[in-house]
Amino acid sequence: MDDSSPAITPELLARVRSGDESANRTLVEILYPSVQANVRNHLRRQADHDDVAQEVFLKIFLKMEQYRGPQPFEHWVSRIAVTTCYDWLRKHRIRPLVTYSDLSEAEVEILEKSRQTSSRGTSDTQRELFSGLLDKLISTLNPREQIVIRLLDLEERSVRDISELTGWGASKVKVTAMRARRKLADRLRQLESSQAQGNEHC
Repeated sequence: MDDSSPAITPELLARVRSGDESANRTLVEILYPSVQANVRNHLRRQADHDDVAQEVFLKIFLKMEQYRGPQPFEHWVSRIAVTTCYDWLRKHRIRPLVTYSDLSEAEVEILEKSRQTSSRGTSDTQRELFSGLLDKLISTLNPREQIVIRLLDLEERSVRDISELTGWGASKVKVTAMRARRKLADRLRQLESSQAQGNEHC
């Protein structure tokens, strides 16, 4: 954010609490990029993004009186965004089964290379494709595992940060991450095995 951008100040929050419509619009303008980024990071289906972002903002305004610090307001908003995404995942239970036949030709090629070589020397395009494949696999996890693995491994948040954002204890976060990684490794091996069997029949 540059120096000319609006800032979230105690005065702005006081105006929001008093029902100032101009202050409400300013707050949404400031928070919109980070809220959208949070939602995109945790929900794979693009069709859900706008609905969930609107729900996040609704909760922000409904719970405004609950914010008293001392953590930054943006951190408080991030917690609302993460818990809203978690609730959405639990409610909709969209956990598709990813099979070898679901992969694009480019993803199949990346999977083959991942079996034969390390990630060193791969191009940005290849890394992006592998990231897309990983995103598909993460979407097959349960809601808690999806939230934890995206925060811990994709956003590189600390266990402490995740505990503060979700309200889950550090031990629960660690155990959830361990189980999620094990499931992802198993599912990646299953895809590789399916690919190898397919190659044998070619």
